[in-house]
Amino acid sequence: MTYVQGFVLAVPADKKDVYRKMAEAAWPTFRDKGALTIQENWAVDVQKGKQTDFYRATDAKEGEEIVFSWISWPDRATCDAAAKAMEEEGMPEGMEMPFDGMRMFWGGFEPIFTGSRSG
Repeated sequence: MTYVQGFVLAVPADKKDVYRKMAEAAWPTFRDKGALTIQENWAVDVQKGKQTDFYRATDAKEGEEIVFSWISWPDRATCDAAAKAMEEEGMPEGMEMPFDGMRMFWGGFEPIFTGSRSG
């Protein structure tokens, strides 16, 4: 069954292109380890809430924007094996991480419904 990793993080607005390039450069590594898809999404309409919101969850600073992303895998075992391999190998050489990883949060999910126009 498909397994999805979701991520939420805050990235300085002036680092949007650096982040996009990092994500693009990382895709071959994820793909080669079995990922089916990756999607990186830059906030354009993320409201600040009264109790909680993406900005509070990431402790976003002034001038930072929210990124909501996910990677789909054929199953959790493939994802776990990829994570272990990447931990041992590290990220590709020279890859700049334009955000504070300590304020990122993520989790793994098993889809329970998918709607699609393609079928």
